[in-house]
Amino acid sequence: MTGAEAVVASLEAEGVDLVFGYPGGQAIKIYDALYDSTQIRHVLSRHEQGAVHEADGYARATGNVGVAIVTSGPGATNTVTGIATAYMDSVPLVVITGQVPRGVIGTDSFQESDIVGITMPVVKHSYLLQTVDELTATFREAFHIAKTGRPGPVLIDVPSDLASDLVTFEYPDDVDLPSYKPTYRGNAKQVKQAVARIKQAVRPVLYVGGGVVSSGASEELAALAELMRIPVVTTLMGKGAFPASHELNLGSVGMHGSKYANLAMTESDLVIAAGARFSDRVTGRLDEFAPHAEVIHIDIDPAEIGKVREVQIPIVGDLKGVLASIVATLSKEGAEPATAAWIGQIEEWRRRHPFYHPNVGEMPGEIVPETVMEQLSCALDPARSIVVTEVGQHQMWAAQHVDREVPRSFISSGGLGTMGFGFPAAVGAAIGCPDKTVVCVAGDGSFQMNSQEMATAAINRVPVKVLVMDNRCLGMVHQWQHLFYEGRYSSTLLDANPDFVKLADAYGWQAERVERPEDVEGALARMLAAEGPYLLDVAISRDQNVFPMVAPGKALDDVIGAIDVAVGAVRTDMPETEDEDGRKGGAL
Repeated sequence: MTGAEAVVASLEAEGVDLVFGYPGGQAIKIYDALYDSTQIRHVLSRHEQGAVHEADGYARATGNVGVAIVTSGPGATNTVTGIATAYMDSVPLVVITGQVPRGVIGTDSFQESDIVGITMPVVKHSYLLQTVDELTATFREAFHIAKTGRPGPVLIDVPSDLASDLVTFEYPDDVDLPSYKPTYRGNAKQVKQAVARIKQAVRPVLYVGGGVVSSGASEELAALAELMRIPVVTTLMGKGAFPASHELNLGSVGMHGSKYANLAMTESDLVIAAGARFSDRVTGRLDEFAPHAEVIHIDIDPAEIGKVREVQIPIVGDLKGVLASIVATLSKEGAEPATAAWIGQIEEWRRRHPFYHPNVGEMPGEIVPETVMEQLSCALDPARSIVVTEVGQHQMWAAQHVDREVPRSFISSGGLGTMGFGFPAAVGAAIGCPDKTVVCVAGDGSFQMNSQEMATAAINRVPVKVLVMDNRCLGMVHQWQHLFYEGRYSSTLLDANPDFVKLADAYGWQAERVERPEDVEGALARMLAAEGPYLLDVAISRDQNVFPMVAPGKALDDVIGAIDVAVGAVRTDMPETEDEDGRKGGAL
């Protein structure tokens, strides 16, 4: 067969039945071969960035490797943001790019780009194929690398003349990569040290990241938390790894985490970091982060351990197995929890400092974003729904107020913070999980970055729902300008937004807009009941801010805007600011 046919046969041998992409001159032979595949469904995106985000959303929702195919030059460079997004969040992707013929590589030929060099910092590995004889082994290695160890994106660059060369197809059963041997089993001595320290702890916290989701370690995490009565805080990537309804779940921690979760982390005497990387958005001012705590850090990537925070007990290994070993050893030794007073203190903080309280009444008569998210959360079956977010204020409101009970039911761009990710990722998740309701919570700014993918959803009859929190501004930057830049709103106002209902209609979607609080619940019900794609445009004030908040450079317990019900459900520690009319007062 030809090299192009071998590309498709390799994908089929890996069990791939869905790819996303956009054709072009240097990928045309691959697409011609794809035309004859009865196994692989191709979803034509409307932009290469959209294709990679769709493959990413599919991978996060299903746990499978996402695949994207694009052409050379601008087609390849358009994938860079999507690849970087997947790399930062450890998502398994294989991205196949067409390339100019081998004989003209390096001559600046038409639609040539050094995509291997361009993406080098944001891939787990990459290949530029040199001969057709190495093609099948390369694909076998690429999928193995993408999904094992710490998952990540792998790029394969395929010169177009190679796609015409003939090869006898033989797909390898095994992979021989002597330099790539991820450690799965944690060191027994270090596991014993962790057990001994956990038994001594009286103020422990389980700090849970996306590694728990990638590893499929939710049951083992719950077993450890329940056995030793350890409260759990989650990162954005870890949301859903531990049930929101569980009494030990403190939810989000960090810049927009709850005050009680941040206090728990600050006052803890032991932090058990499970698949988390101590992001600056979690730690705040690092030299004041968890100052009384020793750290047990469990991660399959040894490069993460000790990178940000000094670790007393490092354990390199797969979380599922390591947590199971810790639980088994604790049980064998008859360990008993000593956290009753600690949990009592946290519950007092939780009652006093809720995320939101209706008595705050900051903007009477306006739609309150927190309430919208709570209504959405109540309307969804947590076991049969996936919430995907864009990036910005709406992302934080969703993280705070949309409850998730199971892994892979909350998808968001964490490390890179990619505006334009959420909507195409939601399309990919909905295609990958057709039995689940998929809702994208978006901002009007983020949504417009890849709104062309509405055509992809329409033509493929993808029943994705988009909830636009529409404040006619770039909300998060606008909030920072309000709080920290004296209300100098430089280039964050979006008064020229389109009519999103008319835009949806142009793409063949159903849509409506709501502007009154009393209309939200019914509109959400209509959106979720709709059979096809649906957009709900929710008008909110641009003066709505996300609280609580740890200001940049501040310690985790230095929180502004947290609610204190002990003094009448008011926001505390608010900086004095001016509104858009120049009136002084507390930040809204």
